[in-house]
Amino acid sequence: MKSGWEMVVGLEVHTELRTATKLFCSCANEFGAAPNTHVCPVCLGLPGSLPVLNERAVEMAMSIGFALRCTIAPSTFHRKNYFYPDMPKNFQISQYDLPINSSGYLDLPDGSHVGIERAHMEEDTGKSTHLGASGRLHGAERSLVDYNRAGVPLVEIVSAPDIRSAAQARLYVAELRRVLIATGASDGRMEEGSLRVDANVSVRRPGAPFGTRCEIKNLNSLRSLQRAIDYEADRQIELIEDGGTVRQETRHWDESTGVTSTMRVKEEAEDYRYFREPDLVDLAPDAAWRDRVAAALPPMPGVRRTALLQHLVDPTDAQREAVEVVLDLDLDRYVHGAAEAGLDAATALARTANEVAGAEDGADRLSVEAFIGTLRLEASGQLSATQAKTVLADLLAEGGAPEEVVARRGFTQLASDALDGIVDEVIAANADEWSRYRDGDDKLAQFFIGQVMARTRGQANGKAVVEILRSRRG
Repeated sequence: MKSGWEMVVGLEVHTELRTATKLFCSCANEFGAAPNTHVCPVCLGLPGSLPVLNERAVEMAMSIGFALRCTIAPSTFHRKNYFYPDMPKNFQISQYDLPINSSGYLDLPDGSHVGIERAHMEEDTGKSTHLGASGRLHGAERSLVDYNRAGVPLVEIVSAPDIRSAAQARLYVAELRRVLIATGASDGRMEEGSLRVDANVSVRRPGAPFGTRCEIKNLNSLRSLQRAIDYEADRQIELIEDGGTVRQETRHWDESTGVTSTMRVKEEAEDYRYFREPDLVDLAPDAAWRDRVAAALPPMPGVRRTALLQHLVDPTDAQREAVEVVLDLDLDRYVHGAAEAGLDAATALARTANEVAGAEDGADRLSVEAFIGTLRLEASGQLSATQAKTVLADLLAEGGAPEEVVARRGFTQLASDALDGIVDEVIAANADEWSRYRDGDDKLAQFFIGQVMARTRGQANGKAVVEILRSRRG
């Protein structure tokens, strides 16, 4: 941010729910089907059709509310009236003044705290495809509409205006996405549109009242979110400093040009002419239902992150990044298993975040016991680090036990007297490096380890080499 300015950001995250059917009808909730094949009189809004609320969608909405520490309360549905070609009824069934979830919060990995004003249920719209050079309605030669998505259940999560940087906004959406996936309510696939973000951005002088906000619609990647917020804040600052005023409006983000542009003047709530949905009764989950949903929730990412970090002493930034990889891929069990077996947690984390995470579907074949066994062989000196990684690669590809891979590969460590002789040969062949190492240049230890590994074709134990070098240095 430019000196003397502060941005204020609130985010609206729309997540489609992973139900089998749509929110008010029995049409399939399925991504990628042929256009307009999952439609019926209800989701097309034909006269005489009546909505029936999806019970599973309500449970998923409540699970999101519990995960975000919201108050779960009786709620009502309203008709939000507006005209868009991709909304076949010309209104959207949504929740207005009485949402099912309200007054929650989300703690972020950096220790910051973002309030959640509400997480309400509504139905999704259809999808328009504009044919033409711009890919947008303006300048399109013609437009096509697919109503398969119309009526798909959504939860819209509205944050408080607590976010103060584009980086924090990105961190918030990334953590929220982890939470949504953990509940089982969402697949979090931004590239498929099942999770979309609208960003409300304003700027102000520190301590001043909130400025006029602009809403950037339908951001579908974390990179786009961060870039769009930074651009919009800079645009507003430049406009104000040039003597202009910010107009409340809805704006479009163009990823290719890196700029936002006006879509329409921002509507207010009264422009939507909300009124109660006459075809649906109030939604009032009883205490027993709420308790069942809460009890079924697995541990959330924040709890899992804390549990992983507790295995480490003064975790580095790199280790914290590795923890996020482990969380995202649901690989916690390997780190916990190794740490509980008394093995080095830092090594277990590194192997999990690199070797295990990097093998597609490998976790389906690598048992926790085999992972622990491999690390135990490495810790005891029976395998070098390089050999341990090779064993893991084989186990991830084919399964089995580490001892079987060691035998098949012929991995055996050199006898100590043979290793002593090889180290002495390497020292003699690299007199200058040895002199510098003896004078205190400890970084050269890696040079000597590399030389020994080359001569032994990777069969030497790196720790044993270091011990021999230290004994020779005196």
